Amino acid sequence: MQGPLPQVTEHGGGVWSLRVPIPDNPLGHTLVHVLDTDRGPVLVDTGWDDPASWTELTGGLDALGLSVREIHGVVITHHHPDHHGLSGRVREESGAWIAMHAADTAVVRRTREADPGTWLEYLARKLAAAGAPEDHLAPLRAARTSGRMRTLPGLRSALPDREIVPGELLDLAGRRLRAIWTPGHTPGHVCLHLEEEHPSRLPGHGRLFSGDHLLPGISPHIGLYEDPDDAIETDPLGDYLDSLERIGRLGVAEVLPAHQHAFTDSAGRVRVLLDHHEDRLTGLLGLLATPLTPWQLAERMEWNRPWEQIPYGSRNIAVSEAEAHVRRLVKLGRAEAVPGTDPVEFVAV
Repeated sequence: MQGPLPQVTEHGGGVWSLRVPIPDNPLGHTLVHVLDTDRGPVLVDTGWDDPASWTELTGGLDALGLSVREIHGVVITHHHPDHHGLSGRVREESGAWIAMHAADTAVVRRTREADPGTWLEYLARKLAAAGAPEDHLAPLRAARTSGRMRTLPGLRSALPDREIVPGELLDLAGRRLRAIWTPGHTPGHVCLHLEEEHPSRLPGHGRLFSGDHLLPGISPHIGLYEDPDDAIETDPLGDYLDSLERIGRLGVAEVLPAHQHAFTDSAGRVRVLLDHHEDRLTGLLGLLATPLTPWQLAERMEWNRPWEQIPYGSRNIAVSEAEAHVRRLVKLGRAEAVPGTDPVEFVAV
């Protein structure tokens, strides 16, 4: 295979990463990893379903002397469209299999089978329960009526044909790639532990394809797991923190994430993220000295810009993250719902 071009990085030991752009997103790109196996190349994630992204993905493969038709399999860290979006097209071109954790496959199936307006109706109901003002809810209801939901990503994502089983080695000829279930960012997020000596013999136990679970410079979004038909109350932040600690104990030599860049000292990065979320929970307890709805809490939380400057769609994500943190505080016995409030307010205890 040829040497790297600007959109291609060689990581050694039969591993490369390709920069695949995410349209209109500050993250910029997804790092799609190519793993050489005895049966042909396997992709870890595929990137956003967009013509420019497809061009970059196929161009990166061309730079490695590969055709997309040679792809043997696709391993998906999680169902989000910047990771799973192009999987279906890769499978159409190559006949490759697609593997995903069952919990995220369930999300893909539910999204494909639901009426396009179901999700929007659910979102409006959840936001109203969180205390969103009427002027925020009105555009959602208008979009439900107009049918604009049909244009949103994820509604036609490919159904995987293999299941990633936590703790088991994937069926990759000549490679040892073990699945580690790391829920938090999504219910079925997985990291993938390449249990092979680092090609540069860095100290540690192999390498980790970390998806969005462990990134070098940002914390992934941790919101509620959305399922309109499920009454079970999940704890995504608790899941994420537990998953982080498991990853920290692996002691890998290097992390190959799906955004930003590869890095070492995974245990140090895990500690930073654990401390970050503990500090955030402590800060929220201070805000909850006065009873607040999740919307009011989100308005007062520290984000990367003032609340007034946060775009409409990003406010929905922020409120979901506020709710995930409140739910964690409630489960820890550090906050509780105020009886008789509608929408429900929460207060520190």
